Amino acid sequence: MADFVVKKGLDITLEGRPSDEIEERIDAPTAVAHPGEYRGVKQRLLVAEGDMVKRGTILLEDKKNARLKIRAPAGGRVDAIVRGDRRLIEQIVIRIDREEQAETFKSYSADELLSTDRKELMAHLQDTGYLVLIRQRPFSCTAHPSRKPKSIFVNAMNTAPFGVSADVVANDDPEAFQAGLNALTSVSGGDVHLCASPGTNGAIKAATGVKFHTFSGPHPAGNTSVHISRVAPMKPTDLVWTLTTEAVVLLGRLLLDGSLPTTRIIALGGNGIKEKARKHYRVRVGGSLERLLNDSLESGEQRILDGNILSGRVVPGNDSLRLTQSAITAIPEGRERILMGWMNPGVNLLSFMPAYISTWLGRTRRTWPLNTNRNGGHRAMVLTGHYDKVMPLDILVDYLVRAVLAGD
Repeated sequence: MADFVVKKGLDITLEGRPSDEIEERIDAPTAVAHPGEYRGVKQRLLVAEGDMVKRGTILLEDKKNARLKIRAPAGGRVDAIVRGDRRLIEQIVIRIDREEQAETFKSYSADELLSTDRKELMAHLQDTGYLVLIRQRPFSCTAHPSRKPKSIFVNAMNTAPFGVSADVVANDDPEAFQAGLNALTSVSGGDVHLCASPGTNGAIKAATGVKFHTFSGPHPAGNTSVHISRVAPMKPTDLVWTLTTEAVVLLGRLLLDGSLPTTRIIALGGNGIKEKARKHYRVRVGGSLERLLNDSLESGEQRILDGNILSGRVVPGNDSLRLTQSAITAIPEGRERILMGWMNPGVNLLSFMPAYISTWLGRTRRTWPLNTNRNGGHRAMVLTGHYDKVMPLDILVDYLVRAVLAGD
């Protein structure tokens, strides 16, 4: 066990943190498979609109690697097959049958997973499509099944506003969490590192067969890249696999039950969400989020993000849950313009630099009801060195960003 303190960083104290309460909302009428989550897959469609499928029926396979399948997240009728650019399939919409049936696979006990052959487990993860939950560094692509990683990192903490609580997810199904870690131990070519915050408890603290580390400090102390840089830095030829706590639980439940999991836990937060609705939810895997969001959004125009405000992407209000998705954040759209805003003393404005009175008054420690307004337009990038004050990795951020902007 090792304890690491990250000194550089910045916490954005957004209003709307979700509570640890879990509410069940599994009444989704449809479930959607998103083949786009499987990066690099050359799609071969195996179903048509109107077909009846079971939960776990093969929908697509990879033309380059027929062992890799994409399976139905629910049982019912294929309602629609949505194609995007270059006719790539973006969504396969399934109308859920009340009496849905499920394909079955081989099941394991938690102890059996410690001694199961690596090739067998990797073949199982490819066949079920759950290999997509394991990301490979560099490039954060889907893990290559035939190449052993130097190590595996499980991220059991979140410092960005707002991710799903790792403690909530692991404590809700501790058996599946430990089973998932046992499976990772069998397929790893090295150590399995479990990284958590100092105050963690329950299933994460009690996990066995892994190297446990704690990280404290401001965001990005909970970032997997920071964990790797501190615990086991990568060389140019190294491969490292990374997973979230939610992914470990899903893998464990798949291997224990011998069928695709029907539900998972997500977090719903942000100041665009009604206060009573800011909590964790148990929802259908692939299920429509429209009913949940309709009941939870504040009045007015809200921007809905898949993930957090720093790295999430904008999604529509009728979106459906992706397999790798674990949080929804909503913040108000800020379209107002402030007359002579550059003269505003900023008593109630958040700023990292001491440009506003709020910084001098120490108000940066409070929570802020932020919206999407950037309070300005595009400007030339000036080298200020402020990025370096919040970057804990050995990266020259100013020059990197300038190179990206220039398309270098």
